[in-house]
Amino acid sequence: MASMGHPSFDLGARRPAPGQDAPGVEPGNGTGHPPEPRHVMQPRRWQSQLIQLLRARLLNPGPRGRDVLIHAGPGAGKTLGALLGFSRLKAEGHLDHFLVFCHRSSIAGQWRKAAERLGLVLEEWDPQNPDRLNEGQRWDGLLLTYQSAGRQGETLAEQLATLPLGRWLAMADEVHHLGLDPEEPDATAWGMAFSRLTESADLRLGLTGTPFRADNLAFCAARRVQVQDDGVWMEQIAPDLSVEPRQLIVAGDVRPLEFRFQDGWVEHGRDDGDPDAEQSPLSAEARESWRARNLRRAIQPGDGSSIALRLLLKARQRLGKVRRDHPQAAGLVIARDISHARRIAGLLADEGDRVSLVHSQDPDAARNLADFQAGDGDWLVSIDMCAEGFDAPRIRVVAYLTTVVTRSRFVQAITRAVRLDGSRSELEPIPRQPSFVFAPADPLLMAYARTWSLSEPYLIRPREAAEAGENVSGTGRAGSLPMTAIDEQAGRLIRVRGPQLPDFLKQRA
Repeated sequence: MASMGHPSFDLGARRPAPGQDAPGVEPGNGTGHPPEPRHVMQPRRWQSQLIQLLRARLLNPGPRGRDVLIHAGPGAGKTLGALLGFSRLKAEGHLDHFLVFCHRSSIAGQWRKAAERLGLVLEEWDPQNPDRLNEGQRWDGLLLTYQSAGRQGETLAEQLATLPLGRWLAMADEVHHLGLDPEEPDATAWGMAFSRLTESADLRLGLTGTPFRADNLAFCAARRVQVQDDGVWMEQIAPDLSVEPRQLIVAGDVRPLEFRFQDGWVEHGRDDGDPDAEQSPLSAEARESWRARNLRRAIQPGDGSSIALRLLLKARQRLGKVRRDHPQAAGLVIARDISHARRIAGLLADEGDRVSLVHSQDPDAARNLADFQAGDGDWLVSIDMCAEGFDAPRIRVVAYLTTVVTRSRFVQAITRAVRLDGSRSELEPIPRQPSFVFAPADPLLMAYARTWSLSEPYLIRPREAAEAGENVSGTGRAGSLPMTAIDEQAGRLIRVRGPQLPDFLKQRA
């Protein structure tokens, strides 16, 4: 049977029937609400739920107030979902304008492109020319970064007071960056600025793919409920709508992931001339201090264990196989620091690969990222600029070579490879072809791989427990794993498969 198109998201704009004008709305839909705009895209199921939730919360806030928190895995379509929600509510006469707050200029560009696809006019806030928004120009939304809101909050507040916002919606992208700490407001300037600037908003929508913070703080636009865990009362961040990655995989909206963990023995002491050098099995090391030492060595291309080199070699081989069916496919390497990234980039370049190296100190980073998204380069090597919000559907292989082992950072990095390019929806059968993740066989990383497609609650521990360093479950850390010896197969790959599409969909491929 011929391959199917995208099963749950029709990206085509609605076209008028012959003799009808392109502008306007479609006939009534029998729901009691005004008909949807003709230019609106057909939403995914969860996006329809979001629209209903926003409408209900706007018209009848009730005890939950005006804040709405959405937790949806990468590739779910959070940006389009939020904009579809505004577009629908504006057509119904419930909203007039919206403001988008995001944490990076590169992410701001993705919001602008998504707005254009929906026919929405999204203007970037220019503190030097605020009057242009009052000059009769039609605009739907205003785009700001968290940095500008934090640095120029007073100026922005004064200018917002002069704008004809009417009934408006505030959106916070990756809202977990907007921490709240009433005891140290200066330490959470972004969160405090967002709270002040959106006091007059009729609705506040928080979007996040990983609703966790390492500092044990709450964040904006998030409802907190009291829960008990192991006899301790604490607060839990409660999303109003949660869309797990496994649900998106089953729907065919994102790619499945397959993991390849490179195992091996790590030697300690020989570099220092110690004749009594010790060996430690990477995947089976139960001592935390040794586990961390193992990973620090395993990610180094020059280490005697050759774990990093074998990992990169197998990642390159896999990318070559993927390219037989997906010629534009590319790889992403997450490195530890700039010098480490340069060494890896040099190794790949020596093999003839076209490599883009980006980091926060590179003035050309934004341009290089855009070039990579457009199809330039075989590999993107980065440290911290591509692990959250970065959208490049051509990424099909991820090599995780860093010592950062928090669950949220790992999940953000590996899910750069789950996004689908709409142009390939007719080329790939159901189930979607998987992407691949290569990483050292660190016990924590393997634990995260087994649960990456599931949502975990974010529990905010009492301050006393947090300061004492108690390990309370639900904070994004993996629990301990049963350890087994890796025997003599020091160079083996440990394979972990995630959720796949159900059998009845496979039969339709």
